This record gives sequence, structure tokens and C-alpha cells, in this order.
Amino acid sequence: MYDRILVPTDGSPGTRDVLTHAEALAATHGSEIHALYVVDTGRFSTLPNEPTWESVTDSLHREGEMALDTVERLVGEGVSVARATAEGSPSREIVDYASQHGCDLIVMGTHGRGGIDRLLLGSVAERVVRSSHVPVVTVPVETTPQDVSEDERPAGVPQ
Repeated sequence: MYDRILVPTDGSPGTRDVLTHAEALAATHGSEIHALYVVDTGRFSTLPNEPTWESVTDSLHREGEMALDTVERLVGEGVSVARATAEGSPSREIVDYASQHGCDLIVMGTHGRGGIDRLLLGSVAERVVRSSHVPVVTVPVETTPQDVSEDERPAGVPQ
């Protein structure tokens, strides 16, 4: 039923909760997990296009690679993981990736890093649910730092 399951990640502590669900579905259906990290370029669109912008995007891409490393580390050996990074609006990139790569299901946390951005901009998960053409499973996640141990936390994610 599900051949490709998309798991967007932002490296937040709730990654473990989301992967528990995605991995169980993947194991049951013999699915491949597609881990996607989106560099949210919209957040930094007001910065001048200077050398500092390049260092910001480099840093965000490194953060994404670490988040994708965490996904691979947390998923069991019986499930294959494809990795991808995109740039743009997270909700739009998630929906586009699912469509372009034939994903049958999206499994994502109800919220990620959140904070004031979520209050001002709305929830990425909510926008994905509203615009996706495939089913979306939202997993309630805790936002406490204890959810991911020190060795599983990508660099730059506060404790």
C-alpha cells in the first residue's frame, strides 16, 4: 500500500517519535523512507545578499545533513532511507517532493522547532495536511530536549 514514505525533518527533538511511526509503517509495508530536510530560505529573504548570506545557507545545509544523519541512525537496518535536501518554503517543498518522488504517505510531527514563528506563520504540518495529495500522518511530539539523547541530537539544536 505504501511504497515510499516521506519523513520531513528539521532536526528537532521530536524526530524519534515521528520515526517510530514511520519505521513501523515502512516495516509493515516493505516501504522505503524518504528523509527530507528543507532549508527555509524564506526566513532569510530579507537579509542582504552578502557573504554572510552564503555562510548562513552553508550552516543551514550542514544542519540539514546532521538531521538526515540522525534519521539514518534512528531507523532500523531493515528499512532503507533515501536522503534529500531542498530549499524554499518547507510546506511547499514537502508537498512538491512527495509528488515528484511518488511518495504514498507523509509522516511528520505536529510541530517542530516552532516558537514564535509558529504563532506568526502557522504550522508547517497544518499547511502540508491542507495541500497534500497523499495521506498525511501527523505524530504528536514532545518539545522537551529529553526526547533525543545528547549523541542523537544534531549540532546546533539546543538542549
